[in-house]
Amino acid sequence: MSQSFSTVYQHSIQNPVAFWGEAAEKLHWYKKWNTVLDTSNPPFYRWFAGGMTNTCYNALDRHVDEGRGNDLAVIFDSPVTGTKQRYTFREFRDIVALFAGALQSRGVRKGDRVIIYMPMIPEAVVAMLACARIGAIHSVVFGGFASHELAIRIDDCKPKVIISASCGIEHSKVIDYKRLLDFAIELAHFKPEICIIKQRDQLKAELNEERDLTWNQSLLGAEPAQCVPVESSDPLYILYTSGTTGQPKGIVRDHGGHMVALQWSMKNVYNVEPGEVFWAASDVGWVVGHSYIVYAPLLQGCTTLIFEGKPVGTPDPGTFWRIISEHNVAVLFTAPTAFRAIKKEDPNGNYIKNYDLSRFRTLFLAGERADPDTVKWAERNLNVPVIDHWWQTETGWAIAANCQGIEPGPVKYGSSSRAVPGYNVQVVNSDLEELPAGQMGDIVIKQPLPPGTMLTLWKADNRFVETYMKQFPGYYQTSDAGYIDEDGYIYIMSRTDDVINVAGHRLSTGAIEGALCEHPDVAESAVVGVHDDLKGQVPLGFLVLKNNVDTPHNQIIKHVIEYVRENIGPVASFKSAIIVDRLPKTRSGKILRGTMRKIANSEEYTMPATIDDPVILDEIREGLQTIGYAIKSKSITKDA
Repeated sequence: MSQSFSTVYQHSIQNPVAFWGEAAEKLHWYKKWNTVLDTSNPPFYRWFAGGMTNTCYNALDRHVDEGRGNDLAVIFDSPVTGTKQRYTFREFRDIVALFAGALQSRGVRKGDRVIIYMPMIPEAVVAMLACARIGAIHSVVFGGFASHELAIRIDDCKPKVIISASCGIEHSKVIDYKRLLDFAIELAHFKPEICIIKQRDQLKAELNEERDLTWNQSLLGAEPAQCVPVESSDPLYILYTSGTTGQPKGIVRDHGGHMVALQWSMKNVYNVEPGEVFWAASDVGWVVGHSYIVYAPLLQGCTTLIFEGKPVGTPDPGTFWRIISEHNVAVLFTAPTAFRAIKKEDPNGNYIKNYDLSRFRTLFLAGERADPDTVKWAERNLNVPVIDHWWQTETGWAIAANCQGIEPGPVKYGSSSRAVPGYNVQVVNSDLEELPAGQMGDIVIKQPLPPGTMLTLWKADNRFVETYMKQFPGYYQTSDAGYIDEDGYIYIMSRTDDVINVAGHRLSTGAIEGALCEHPDVAESAVVGVHDDLKGQVPLGFLVLKNNVDTPHNQIIKHVIEYVRENIGPVASFKSAIIVDRLPKTRSGKILRGTMRKIANSEEYTMPATIDDPVILDEIREGLQTIGYAIKSKSITKDA
């Protein structure tokens, strides 16, 4: 490694045009850009303005044309169906080209929108790349999402075609996607012209003869489509993320900047070379799936892994290790939630001993704060570097990371490490004054943001400015709170609205959760702030215990209260906790702290569309009532 991290980072901040211009030269352009960075209309910056490219060509055709067509591109492993498939770059390119031709034959053109509502099967990735190939804009909606939420997205992006499957599989349960899709179309004001349905053996869907085609029917008579050159700043996809108003925000990602940033990140952040196997254990319905299941690995010429299953229960806590061993995975990227689930089921890591992990090099965690106890458990049992890194749906790739391909720094537990090159990250107060090292405040990023980050919100430029750019002029508001230490390491402690103000002291829920998880019987925890007449707010803890714990619950609660007093201090005023079987989470594994906080404070709340199991919220309410909370809050919206 010829350059220090500091040298690379400073170059990216002081001369972003030269830095990203050099990175872009490694990819294929039909027409080179007129300017690397167009700053004429802030905050609507454009990268590689005037350039013409195609993301699908760079992800598939480029490798075939460079003589790597027989190299392995995609592995599909589905323990829930017992299916395994492998595709070379040439094979996958040909499948994508044919399906892209099928879309063209049904009238899909550059700029048209296509919704993809599918389980984790190869056809979901084929559909995404096929849209990119012909310049259509895909919008992937997490498979099995509530019909009401899918309808909102249909009305917002107005898709010409919806691509779905007859069903998805959650553990052993078969989810009828087609029923959910039909009801969503019934609810939506806008109606798609065509629905293409991948029939699965586990459940055959009934088709609407006037609107629906099977996947195989759509291919009849289709000719493979060539890649359509698009402007660098043309939209590649729309990905909806939750909005505080309840109305989803359609994040818009471009072709050019997106592919340059992701390809650069594969080597520099993850240190993965072409031909190695990279596994992002996520779902294409989330941003991690877009960036690191589909686009980044293929842009780098890596083998990507599509996994249909769960970290536990499909069939056991050894699933991850079996896949790493069997498919020679070099780098795994997943959420801390997955490892907490594994740790809960297999606290001593016994399943790990059954597999050869000698090819496995690095574990990356993201999506939520990685508590030090989970990181240490993974380090101890896997004997590889465990890297927590921080990014958002809006940014599309890492804001902060311990960059393994430049100059790895020491791991600091609780920190997502230093700002990644391209990101000028600062911690400020409400007056936009930069705070000294170690002092907690709002985390912001100086504009312009690096390539790969969102362009705007779909058909909502004003909302884009109001949501992200208005509070701190010249900066992107992350809505995360934390601090930066004297070594430049970033500590993401909570969302801005999850900072607890106890008698004027700003305390992090993340720091308190870290203390709770130090208890040997605690597998997972969440902390929310509840109203207190004297102190304004006080913290309330929710604990999930490890399996086969014999210690009396009241004794555990007494101990964790002492842990917080010792580790955070009496200023935290931590005096209440309850033990629950599960924490309410989204399907992507994020804990629904905001909803828990509203229930504890007896505020009305909206049933989150992304919740994994709504019944858990009733258990939370009952648990709070047992310790004296007079819960009057109720859900004001409940969707199936």
